[in-house]
Amino acid sequence: MVDNCPTKAEARRSAAKIALMNSVFNEHPSRRISDEFIEKAVADARAQFKHVADLSLPQGDPDEADNPSTGIGAFRFMLETNKGRTMLEFQELMTVFQLLHWNGSLKAMRERQCSRQEVVAHYSHRALDDDMRSQMALDWIAREQENPGVISRELGQSERELEAARLAGRELRFPKEKKDIMMLACSQLSPSPLDP
Repeated sequence: MVDNCPTKAEARRSAAKIALMNSVFNEHPSRRISDEFIEKAVADARAQFKHVADLSLPQGDPDEADNPSTGIGAFRFMLETNKGRTMLEFQELMTVFQLLHWNGSLKAMRERQCSRQEVVAHYSHRALDDDMRSQMALDWIAREQENPGVISRELGQSERELEAARLAGRELRFPKEKKDIMMLACSQLSPSPLDP
């Protein structure tokens, strides 16, 4: 467990060190997604799922890793789709999917009956860019019109999560992206008086 950093400067230094170590470590050729890595990761996920199933759920199908409609099967599919990529590239992809889940986009795609494979295939080759951020900000603006104050509440939550991650010296990408999307939504709702 990581102890909280006593000052913001120390937290920034800790986060910078983690980012540097991750970039060097994850770019090493041995950190590429390979068949061996996929088998180990899926076995670990199965073991974790079995542990949870033993505690609270009915026993899962032993072939769930081969069924792309299950969570473990989708995980295998994502890994296989990204074979040869570095762990850093895969982490970027996972941030995209975290944001899609947080934003409600994955739920909307499921409601439109998009398969997990279609969603993974579409987003596996799409970078987290200004267009994606803008689309998510527009989604939040639509929610704001239905539920006034939702953007302000979500922005506050995002800022608290980012600060907690910073103080703990954890990875900042997901909470930072959430905050940036909410800031973009705020700026589009109430543009600066200096804007033309």
